[in-house]
Parts: sequence; structure tokens; C-alpha cells
Amino acid sequence: MAPQRRSPAPRALLTTAAIAVALAAADTYVVVLALTDMMRGVGVGIDSLQRATPIVSGFLLGYVAVLPLVGRLADLVDRQRVLLACLGVFVIGSVVTALAVELPVLVAGRVVQGVGGGGLVPATLAIVAQLWPPDRRGVPLGVVGAVQELGSVLGPVLGALVLVIADWRAIFWLNAVLGLLLAGAVLWVGGGALPRPRPRVVLLAGLAATVGILALAAPESLATSVRWGVPFVPFSDSTSRLATPIGLVAGVLLLAALLVGSRGAWALLRRADLLGALLIGGALGCIVLTFAAAEPETEVVGPLGYALLPVAVLLSIAYAVHQRRSSSPLVPRGLVRGRLVWALIVSVLVGVALVAVIVDVPLLARLVHTTDQTEAALVLVRFLIAVPVGALAGGWALRLLANGVVAAAGLALAAVGLAVMTTWGRGSLEQGPSTVVLAAVGLGIGLALAPVNDAALAGATHDAHGTASALVVVARMVGMVVGIALLTAVGLHQYYMAVAALPDPTDTDALKDAAVLQVAWAFRGAAVAAALGALASLALGLRRRAGGERSAILGL
Repeated sequence: MAPQRRSPAPRALLTTAAIAVALAAADTYVVVLALTDMMRGVGVGIDSLQRATPIVSGFLLGYVAVLPLVGRLADLVDRQRVLLACLGVFVIGSVVTALAVELPVLVAGRVVQGVGGGGLVPATLAIVAQLWPPDRRGVPLGVVGAVQELGSVLGPVLGALVLVIADWRAIFWLNAVLGLLLAGAVLWVGGGALPRPRPRVVLLAGLAATVGILALAAPESLATSVRWGVPFVPFSDSTSRLATPIGLVAGVLLLAALLVGSRGAWALLRRADLLGALLIGGALGCIVLTFAAAEPETEVVGPLGYALLPVAVLLSIAYAVHQRRSSSPLVPRGLVRGRLVWALIVSVLVGVALVAVIVDVPLLARLVHTTDQTEAALVLVRFLIAVPVGALAGGWALRLLANGVVAAAGLALAAVGLAVMTTWGRGSLEQGPSTVVLAAVGLGIGLALAPVNDAALAGATHDAHGTASALVVVARMVGMVVGIALLTAVGLHQYYMAVAALPDPTDTDALKDAAVLQVAWAFRGAAVAAALGALASLALGLRRRAGGERSAILGL
């Protein structure tokens, strides 16, 4: 018998989904203060900091690469179930990360976390489109944009609070507990019902989880026992806890659970265009690893970039060919046109402006304000707090104004603020006006978030809202990772020119001034991006849409 379904409670469901989005966004930055402890926890020395890069970039890789597929799945099946599945994946990744004692396992856990966390955003935006009529989506979309940016503020704070009373593993155990609580809340307020689980799948998945946790945890009382310790003894010369008899059993059980549980899933994945998702996800993954693994202060392309970029190009070409031939492509034909195209362009430019502030303000603070990295990062809080405020204000403003008007006004404000930031130097961050300027830039960028999402949803049919939402998020993330590379390239060029012109190349103050010039050029590029974004925003519409079809569900 089919499970009964209740009507969802829109506000409660939005609140729950928004908290989940904030939790996933916070996880991008939660490792900032805990990174050195995490490195020690998996046997990586502080002198090998470059080996820890995948701990951060791995999460971003998982976050971006699966977005198109999850967005498409959200158009084909119940969106609340997609939300629950993403929370489940996020919980699994958190548990693996918490139990990791080896770098590969830790990175794998972070990638899985990113997969689950990234899928929450398009699923939530698609739920907003489903439960609110077009003329009432502004505030809900503003809420989603606000909590997504709020996570960047809460991440380091959450990590710091946990580290005061426990070690870094507690951060990820807390993530797992919160993820389970949020999944329960989605079930309660969403009015949906999961299909009756198959006993064999539940049994195999439960056994795989239990044995896998035992393998990763390797309790000393068992691992060192003469009687019970044999399953924990690594094969050959390996030291990995997974290269053991109990690790092998866990892998076999997991594979069996996936095979038994995948009946029917392959048909859904074929409808969602799994091959297309692999091609475009692979291309996005190569781009992320190329630029996210680079040190933005000193290099443009990461260590593997020159090998990965050609692969990204080939995968993109292969996807373009596949898109033309597939009967049911990942991105439905005719979707990317009109206002959605302009929404994607604006989203890319917003990403460029956003990442310039996030990366270069702390760098400037270390150059002219303080040598303490934590104190330098706190300067950025002036900007980060303003972004979610702007997102809420932008959502509310859509009740009165058109998408293009709100987004253009916000990005114009950001462009002016960034232009002022190009003049900053020694002593600038110690003055009151710097706080006003940073807040104005954050407010301006935040104002553009809801209008861009609203325009994207308006430009897509109901059965493509998940895909359209995913594309907007992908565009902004690509803007961030590629934008910081381009701005770094311009800034480094100016830096080396300034250093070459120095009469005394060992003059510390002169070298610092050259580094400040590098930052100024990054702000210049970000100001241009924001200004272009303001102009492109005009194509999102200058007239507020009529109420159109009303929903029986009351919105915010």
C-alpha cells in the first residue's frame, strides 16, 4: 500500500531546509581553525601543508561536481526525498571524516560531505519554486541566499567553539548529529512519506555501516586483543585500517547493499542522463582542482592544473556532442535561454566579486594591519555579516521592484565600494570608513542573490527548476574559482613589475607596498566584474511580474 502523504508546511519546511543549507555552507569553512589539528590527526606534519590542500578542495570538488545531477534528479523525483538523500550523504561523509586517521580517508570523507552539502542548495531552491507562486518567492529565495552566506560566518565560529571543549573530530560528529535531526525534521514538516524500505537493503546497509565504523575506529580493546584482533591486522605491509579483513568485509557489504538497493535506480539515473552528469561533473571537477588547489597569493594554477585543464576541455566537448545526441539530456534542450542565460552571466560575475573580497581582504589585513592570521580573517567579518543581510533585503525588495532593478542596484553599490577599496593602503583598515565600505560591498552583493535565483526560476518550466537552480550555483562557484585565478594573474603581473622597478629589491617596506599594489589590482578587477554584473542584471527584467497564477499555499 502506498504511504499516505500530508500537505507540507511551507514555512517550517523552508526553515528546516535553510538550516541544512547553512550547515553545509559552514562546513566549507569549518576546517579553517582546525586544519593543523586535522593534519596531525592523520599523521601529516605542519611542514607538509601542501598535502593538506585536498582537505579543503575535496569538499569543494564534491560540492560542485554533483550539482547538475542533483538538480536534474530534483526535477524527476520528489524534491523532499532528494533533500533527505543529500542529508544522508552529508551524514555519512561527516562520520567518515570524524573517524579518519589516514589522509586519503579524511579527504574521501570531505568529498562525500561536499556531495551531500552541494545537493542541498538546488533541492531547496526547487522546493521554494514548488511551494511559492512566482510573485511571492522573493523573501524565501532571500532566506536561502542569506543562510548560504551566513554559513561562511558561522563555519569558523562553530569550529572555534567546538575546539574550546573538544578535539576536531567532535566538529564532524556534531555535523552528523545535526544532519540526522534535520532529516527527521524534513520528514515531520514536509508532509512526505518515504517508500517502504526493503528489508534486505536495510540489513545490508546497517551491517556495512556497523562493520565500516568498527574498521575505521579500530577500538584498542579489540584491535590489540589476541582473540579478537585478527580482523584488524592490515594485509601485507599496509598500515591502512581499511586494508584489513574487517575493512574488506565492510567494502563487500557496502557493495552488496548498493547492488541490491540500486534496482530501479539505474532507470532513474538514465532518465537523469548519468553519462552527461559524469562528463560535465568531470569537467567541473578538473576546473575546481586546477584553481582551488592553487595558493592564491603566489600562483594562478595549481600543481596539476596544466594536465587537468586539457582534460576539462575534452570533457566539455564530449558533453556538447552528447547533449546534441541524447534523447533526454542532463540539461533539457531549450532551458538555457532568455533570462536564465543572463542569470548565469550575473552569477559568474557575482562569484568573481565575492571571491576577491574573501581572499584579498585578509591578505591586505596581514600586509597593513596585523601579522596575526586569525585577526586578519576577523576583518572580513565586516563584509560577511552584510552579505546575508543584503540577501534578505534583496528578497524583500522583490515584493516591490523587478529582479533587474534590485540586482543592478546592489551590484552597482558593490562596484563603487570595490573601487574605493582599490585606494586602500597602510592605516586604511584601522579607520571607521573601511567598515562602512566593506559592509556596503557585502550588502550590494547580497542584494543580487535573490533576484538572480528568482530570474532563473522564472525562466525555467516547473519540471526544470532543480536544473536551473543547480546551474546558477555552478555558475557562481565557477566564477569564484576561475575569478580568483584571473585576478591573481593580473595582480601578480603588477607585483613583479613593481618589484623589478625597485632600486633596492631587499627593501621590506617597498616589497610590502608592491604586495598592496597586487591586492589593489584584484579589487580593481572585482569592481569591473561587479559593474559588468550590474549592467547584465538589467536583462533580468525592469518591470515587476504580475501576480500570475496564485497558489493555494500561503507564502511569506
